[in-house]
Amino acid sequence: MSEQCLLVLVAPPPLEEALVDFLLERKGFSGFSLHKIDGSPAHGTLTLAEQVTGRKRQVMFQVHAGCADARELVAQLGETFRGAGLHYWISPLIQAGPIP
Repeated sequence: MSEQCLLVLVAPPPLEEALVDFLLERKGFSGFSLHKIDGSPAHGTLTLAEQVTGRKRQVMFQVHAGCADARELVAQLGETFRGAGLHYWISPLIQAGPIP
């Protein structure tokens, strides 16, 4: 079995549906989880209201995939969503799978 990773992708809420469609069209992983989150990006990117609350609404996708597939997915995201305010990280998974 190839090395497995977790790709975490954080995006502005207006991109949620476009990213769902994008991920559903991709092969190499068996799905994703989607979470509504609050985050604290760089201060200069916050609106006045966000500065008052100290956080910004975001959506977070988690994708379990082979590490090579996760890196390829990031490359494809860069081609399709360049400059859209996406942030990501890829972490190795020690163990993952269905619980029998």
